[in-house]
Amino acid sequence: MPIRPILRFPDPRLRLAAEPVTAFGAPLEALAADLLDTMRAAPGIGITAPHLGILQRLTVLELPGENRLRLYANPRITWSSEEVQDHIEGSVSMPGVTETLQRPARVRVAYQDKDGARQTEEADGLLAICLQHEIDQLDGIFWIQRLSRLKRERVIKRFEKQR
Repeated sequence: MPIRPILRFPDPRLRLAAEPVTAFGAPLEALAADLLDTMRAAPGIGITAPHLGILQRLTVLELPGENRLRLYANPRITWSSEEVQDHIEGSVSMPGVTETLQRPARVRVAYQDKDGARQTEEADGLLAICLQHEIDQLDGIFWIQRLSRLKRERVIKRFEKQR
C-alpha cells in the first residue's frame, strides 16, 4: 500500500470535522492499509483519514508492545471518567513537538469495525489517550487546541523554528 502525504500544521483542513464512513469492506480496508503504512513511516501510533486530507471518520492505532492494528470507523466517546491523567502528546501533522495534556483516564467508545458491525470498547491508559486524541481530530479539534494559549503559542513557535 502506498505511503501518502500527511497534511502539516497549519493546514486548515486539520480543523474540519470528518463525515461518517458509509462504505465498509474492501474500500475501507484499503484506506486503513494506507493509513497504517503512512503512520508507520511518519512514525506514529495513531492516525486519522483527515490527516491525509480524506474527511472520513476513520482512525487506526498501533500501540507500542501490541502486535495488532486497531481500526475504528465512526468512533465517538459515549462516557469518560472524572479521573484525569497527564500524557505527552504530539501529532504526525506537527512532527517534532510535544506537550503535556490532561484528559479523562478512562473512556467508553462506540464505533464500527471494518465490516460496519457496531462495537463498544472501554479503554484506559495509553489507549484511552489515543482514542480521545484521534476522535478530537475527527471532530476537527487539532490537539494543540486543548492547550492553554501560552502553551499553544510555545508549541507553534517550536514547530516553526524546526521547519
